[in-house]
Amino acid sequence: MKNTDFKVRLSEKLGYASGDFASNLFWQTFMYFLPIFYTDVFGLPMAAAAILFGLSRILDAVTDPLMGIITDRTNSRWGKFRPYILFVALPFVIVGVLSFTTPNLSLNGKIIYAFITYNLMMILYTAINIPYSALLGVISTDSQERTSVSSYRFIFAFSAGLFVTAFNNKFVAFFGKGDDAIGYKYTIALYAVIAFVLFLVTFFTTKERVVPKKKKNNPILKDLKDLVTNVPWLVLLLTGIFTIFYVSIRNGAIAYYFKYYVEIKEFTISLFGNDLSFDLASSFMVVGTLAVILGVVGVKKLADLIGKKMAYFSLMLLSTVFTSAFYFLDKDQIGAMFIFQILASFFMGPTSALVWAMYADIADYSEWKTGRRATGLIFSASTMAQKLGWAIAGVVTMALLGAFGYQANVEQSPESIEGIKWLISVIPAAGSILCAVLILFYALNDKFIERIQTELGSRSVDE
Repeated sequence: MKNTDFKVRLSEKLGYASGDFASNLFWQTFMYFLPIFYTDVFGLPMAAAAILFGLSRILDAVTDPLMGIITDRTNSRWGKFRPYILFVALPFVIVGVLSFTTPNLSLNGKIIYAFITYNLMMILYTAINIPYSALLGVISTDSQERTSVSSYRFIFAFSAGLFVTAFNNKFVAFFGKGDDAIGYKYTIALYAVIAFVLFLVTFFTTKERVVPKKKKNNPILKDLKDLVTNVPWLVLLLTGIFTIFYVSIRNGAIAYYFKYYVEIKEFTISLFGNDLSFDLASSFMVVGTLAVILGVVGVKKLADLIGKKMAYFSLMLLSTVFTSAFYFLDKDQIGAMFIFQILASFFMGPTSALVWAMYADIADYSEWKTGRRATGLIFSASTMAQKLGWAIAGVVTMALLGAFGYQANVEQSPESIEGIKWLISVIPAAGSILCAVLILFYALNDKFIERIQTELGSRSVDE
């Protein structure tokens, strides 16, 4: 690694963060709305949706590390990672729209269409998000500065979630005028335009500063061996899988929870003599996302105070407590639902920013240990974890709903309601408690990282 510490300008932090706003316009929509879109709008049977989520991960097991290897070996006038943001953005948003398009096909035709568009979307997500994520590791050599950049990133990421949860249902109703299939298609088309512009902002406002030493021979098998023997990387891979498991199952269950358990679509408040109506499920998602953003704002100070590892551990434990509490709520305890949503989200949200900053630390650790830097390959764990966690969550969600007798757009049986309650409470809480346990095996504390960065800086001077 050849560079000195560099304080990243605010404009660059905002520009970098814009890319995750763009990605999360799709990612958050997929997490919150894809399960219920597939079952209640697109018309996929539960079994077909579960198989779709499961089989697609076999492909991801190959494409994620492959993309990391490709980016590490990319050399262009724009750097290693930025060119992919520029050139993949357009196909990414186009396929995103196709993924939420309902074709006039037979059931078998729809299953094939969903399989193709879903998997193509995941490939393109890999092609743009691994380089985008790895860019964090080369913006600055300073670990604390990268934590700051990561915080901005996740404020923007969760702001996209706020935008999606606040307006998605309204956009679907506005564009569809009673036809949700049309509504979803044009809603995602709107997101596509916004995302494409923001990806361009990221490309033009960021710069790659950490330049790895050039070597004549950089064998792929050696990089892969270094990766799978990198214990901190393996720990973060597993915590990432169970974090997304938590987020995906819980967020995906919200629409089912309010539609079939709470059974209240809207609530009305009087303001200055006017009655204002709000969608209850959307409002629940919105307050949760606001709480997440507030949590992320303070995460750097918490990390500076007790270290990234202990901050992550503490936040996961607290999130587990308030998530589990949902199982014990009656359908009319709406106030308590919102309070627990705020608390669970406030404590869970900052963990993502911490994990991504830790990936950048692992890239330093790997270079310190092996003499080679493989930033893209290391950050491939991020999207691999996201998609594996999402796949497991998708299979669990569909399988559990099917096992409890769920049927779309009808009154649910008591058994089906029980399954929905498990999906929003106990099952995601199992994921978060596993994350808390796993992070205890993460060996790179902040003092160790400071030592690594000092030694890497000395090496570059000597060379």
